[in-house]
Amino acid sequence: MAQGARRTTGQVVGVVVLAAAVTAFLAVAAVRHGFFDLKVYYGALTWWVHDGGEIYDYLKPGTQYGFTYPPFAALVMLPMAYLPWSAAIVVSVLASVATTTVLIWWLVDPIARRAGWTRWFALAVALCLVAAFEPMRETVNFGQVNTLLLFLVAVDLLRLLPAGNRWAGVGIGLATAIKLTPGVFIVYLLVTGRWRAALTACGTAAGVSLLAAALFPDASREFWTEALWNTGRVGELAFVSNQSLRGVAARLDPEHPSTLLWLLLVLGTLALWAWRSRAAVAAGDEATGLALTGAVMCLVSPVTWVHHLVWLLPALILLVDNAMAAPDGRRRRVLLVAATIGYALLISRTVWLWEKDFTGLDGFLGSNAYVWISLALLAFLPIRGWLTPPGSVVEEPGVPQLDQTDRGLPTGERHMVGRPLTVR
Repeated sequence: MAQGARRTTGQVVGVVVLAAAVTAFLAVAAVRHGFFDLKVYYGALTWWVHDGGEIYDYLKPGTQYGFTYPPFAALVMLPMAYLPWSAAIVVSVLASVATTTVLIWWLVDPIARRAGWTRWFALAVALCLVAAFEPMRETVNFGQVNTLLLFLVAVDLLRLLPAGNRWAGVGIGLATAIKLTPGVFIVYLLVTGRWRAALTACGTAAGVSLLAAALFPDASREFWTEALWNTGRVGELAFVSNQSLRGVAARLDPEHPSTLLWLLLVLGTLALWAWRSRAAVAAGDEATGLALTGAVMCLVSPVTWVHHLVWLLPALILLVDNAMAAPDGRRRRVLLVAATIGYALLISRTVWLWEKDFTGLDGFLGSNAYVWISLALLAFLPIRGWLTPPGSVVEEPGVPQLDQTDRGLPTGERHMVGRPLTVR
């Protein structure tokens, strides 16, 4: 058998073994939620379309949970009301798988090309590992929209914006109109001085929201004046699944969570994010800008359930990217260990050990474990620098730069992760 055929056979066997191991892990570790959130969407849309009720008045029977997204999200999900329940599940799962696959390809393929890995093999391994990632398996099991939103934002930041495309910002605008929290990426565009893209994002979000208001005036009025401000619909802030700074403050004193402490933590976190994001964009590192903003969104949002932490995926992949690009073995080992520890914790359901009792030092550290990971990624994820305008180099002490062989690349390709980097 030729060497190439043996290599391919070995890779196929390796993927099959890894897929089997992940399947066995999920059979033991994954919690089945029965597409709970999808049932809320489906029930609310059915109540609205077929039963004559108002969408924001609907509560899933026996729970306090109702439709909490803006009216444009209801418009996007409207076809679900005309599908059988089983078909709605299939569409939800396929949408999550498709958007995740494209996103992982964008992030992993450049690393594979640079490292000399077989590209399909790198993608297959990455997808197996992502399937075990707790936020991802929770997203699928709940029937959530997280990967769709991440994909829309990534289209702008990894594809359109670095290429100077005039449509950059549309994806962020759509994501913001579907669920308000991605609006932090509009702030990211403003903080980093991309005014046109920010205006496009704002215009898109406003335009589709006005379209939804024109089509569904009663629902829009109720959402913006009542439902949006009813925080009791989203769940208890101190619940261990809330891995945000607000959750940290609430678990310190569940009866009287300190709003002042939360706001001070948010302000400090936003200051760190703005500084690091500006440095990333100055270095031409749009992928790290995406990763940092995803992390800060999880931190400053009042409610960040575990499934929302799919926004940490770009940061974890970029840790591996930086490790593979490291000019010395020690730095590579440090980054790979950091990526491994972060990933291992985020597949382990660690925080749930303190679901019933998060008191004491161990409770404080353990119940907020995913928050500490988000903070560590925000503070320490390396920023990679490379050539910005042709003929110039971003020089920052300790910041990786493009190798000479990459300086002739078209501007639209310099955003891609996985570049051969050196430290000056």
